[in-house]
Amino acid sequence: MFSIEAHGLTKKFGHFTAVDNVSFNVRKGEIFGFLGANGAGKTTTIKMLCGILNPTDGDALVGGFSVGKEPDKVKKIIGYMSQKFSLYDDLTVGENIEFFGGIYGLEGSKFRNRKNSILKMADLKGRENFMTGDLPGGIKQRLALGTAILHNPQIVFLDEPTSGVDPIARRNFWNLITDFARQGITLLVTTHYLEEAEYCNNLILMDSGKIIANGTAQELKTNFLKKTILEISCSKPVEAIEVLERINFVDETSIFGNRVHTVVNRQFKNKNQIENVLRNKNIEVFEIEEILPTLEDVFIHLLEGEKA
Repeated sequence: MFSIEAHGLTKKFGHFTAVDNVSFNVRKGEIFGFLGANGAGKTTTIKMLCGILNPTDGDALVGGFSVGKEPDKVKKIIGYMSQKFSLYDDLTVGENIEFFGGIYGLEGSKFRNRKNSILKMADLKGRENFMTGDLPGGIKQRLALGTAILHNPQIVFLDEPTSGVDPIARRNFWNLITDFARQGITLLVTTHYLEEAEYCNNLILMDSGKIIANGTAQELKTNFLKKTILEISCSKPVEAIEVLERINFVDETSIFGNRVHTVVNRQFKNKNQIENVLRNKNIEVFEIEEILPTLEDVFIHLLEGEKA
């Protein structure tokens, strides 16, 4: 059973196509990841699925309702958390919860029970009078998620939910998302943090408004990049990339921290080729090892293919 079904979803702004003929399905209780750089079309797609933007072409069913024909019905059954957290900094924690409770028509014991649940989840029990703008990023993030699910929706859209928070808060947030999925809630998450994709059941990679790959994290790493990848530790990684990009046995290079990832082709024979090339340019080589591709390797590979 699908919670979300998108068919040829397209959005144009004048002559600019922000989302181009996007189709996919999301199963009930699934964590579905939308990956891509800023400007790839992720947020525009989310806004169409939430009934905020009307599609130029195509349609999608969210919870069985058409985003093109029944956007108001879609809005009533979903939760939405934007990358700016959708909170009012000049309201207290309690006032923010009450404000969103009013929007969703919650009252009486039902509202009190949901409010207590959200305060506990956000670790804000007894701190209802704290100003929201003074909260640490991770706490504020959980409060924003709480207001998005206050009305207990079964489909939740999270647009760049971990942007601007520290790594520990990001990990804790993903633990919450995983718990929600276990409860049968469907979650569609956009992110540009490729390491977060490992938490998702299925993924879409987007670029320039188009889907360039889809599948599980393992399928993407297995099916879309079959060439040998070498990780090189050397004294001058940035200079090493400039050197390697001009070598005929190298197809792609990218920087990973203080190391270089290099995709080689059939003309590559052994590691000595790389050592000789770099040492001739006064770049000391410490280690070269063959590695399995990361999602970032796959994404860079696909983007290079799109440009070509």
